[in-house]
Amino acid sequence: MISIGGSIGTGLFLGSGASIHTAGPGGALLAYGIIGVMVYLLMTSLGEMSTYMPVTGSFSTYATKFVDPAFGFAIGWIYWFSWATTLAVETSAAAILMKFWMPGVPSFVWSALFLIFIFMINFLSVKQYGEAEYWFSMIKVVAILAFIILGFLMIFGIMTGSGQASMGIKNFTAGDAPFHGGFLALLSIFMVAGFSFQGTEVVGIVAGESKEPEKNVPKAIKQIFWRILLFYMLSILVIGLIVPFTDSGLMNSDIEKVAMSPFTLVFERAGIAFAASVMNAVILTSVFSAGNSGLYAATRMLYVMAKERQAPAFMSKLNKHGVPISALAFTTAFGLLAFFSSMFGEGKVFMWLLNIAGLTGFIAWAGIALSHYRFRKAYLYQGFDLNNLVYKAKWFPLGPILATALCIFIILGQNYQAFLGDNIDWQGITVTYIGIPIFLLLWFGYKLAKKTKWIPLKDIELK
Repeated sequence: MISIGGSIGTGLFLGSGASIHTAGPGGALLAYGIIGVMVYLLMTSLGEMSTYMPVTGSFSTYATKFVDPAFGFAIGWIYWFSWATTLAVETSAAAILMKFWMPGVPSFVWSALFLIFIFMINFLSVKQYGEAEYWFSMIKVVAILAFIILGFLMIFGIMTGSGQASMGIKNFTAGDAPFHGGFLALLSIFMVAGFSFQGTEVVGIVAGESKEPEKNVPKAIKQIFWRILLFYMLSILVIGLIVPFTDSGLMNSDIEKVAMSPFTLVFERAGIAFAASVMNAVILTSVFSAGNSGLYAATRMLYVMAKERQAPAFMSKLNKHGVPISALAFTTAFGLLAFFSSMFGEGKVFMWLLNIAGLTGFIAWAGIALSHYRFRKAYLYQGFDLNNLVYKAKWFPLGPILATALCIFIILGQNYQAFLGDNIDWQGITVTYIGIPIFLLLWFGYKLAKKTKWIPLKDIELK
């Protein structure tokens, strides 16, 4: 439920409409399906490592142990930055959503209350965090299931609403649907789909604090993949069948235009008048959930890096509930600073932070795949028996190789439009890809300072 909460959010509730409008319903389904397969490969890679070596803040530890300490340092800090900045994004989103009901209250009031709320949830204990995340996720799951059931009732004419006949498949095949815009449109949807799935990897971070990780993590990974894929694929299918991809309402992926969420459009066509308020409440829950997961993940990553001497030592301090309080306070403070940056210079600083955060999720995913490839190679090289692994990732070595290649492809193709036309958009390129040089600077800067080396397979510590 924690991973479902982290990955199902505004990307599905708002971004899916723009995806269908850009590439048609078939193009959106294909893009989300391909990214879903990549996420499955990544999750199985993470599952094999986290059941063999369940540790809190797993990504940087695995990259440090199986690849290179400098690589682990860069992965850890870049992943922390991604979630800490996302916390600021969710803080801004919560304020905008609350204005739907109370437009007269200043945004900073809601943002401050939002930050205090999720800080307290994380401050109390990991049990309280897990309970809160479970119920946040449950609300989203129930809303999506209700949407899918209602959608199919409309498609088959069982429930028409507003005097309409059954939808059938006419919207899915109208014009140049189901595929629209060709390969470049599909490529642009890869970016959106990838961002939408980010958060599934949080299951690897919670492994170190979960009960019986050897038993429960593999079970969670299997369920997470199929549930998330079905939620995304069925939701997109329902939207594509009911709402024509040419409908202007699908273009609005801005959170301020929640009334134009594709989910809201479907509810309205079913004759449910209060759809906007219901979806606004569900999306607000999604924002709380994503912010809650983000603060947890970033805090644990900072804690484990402090334990491994890759972050200031005071970040490893625990309170009486076993929560890394210094790392929690620092991450919350950074999220607050990032939020305030959106108020100055027309939000340019904030947009730079947001673009860096967007890329870093894919860099972390590539790091997971590379770490698993090195882990399995070392495991076999040192004579260990694969049958002794609690959970074995499928399709090795194709799985991690394919996942790494897709991540790199998505990273490089994120803003392909900037390279097209007579004049190259250098400013757009800089803003979009600034995360890559920052990651390389962290990696090679640490490597030069600490004189670290790529770890030979025979020297990788597996016990």
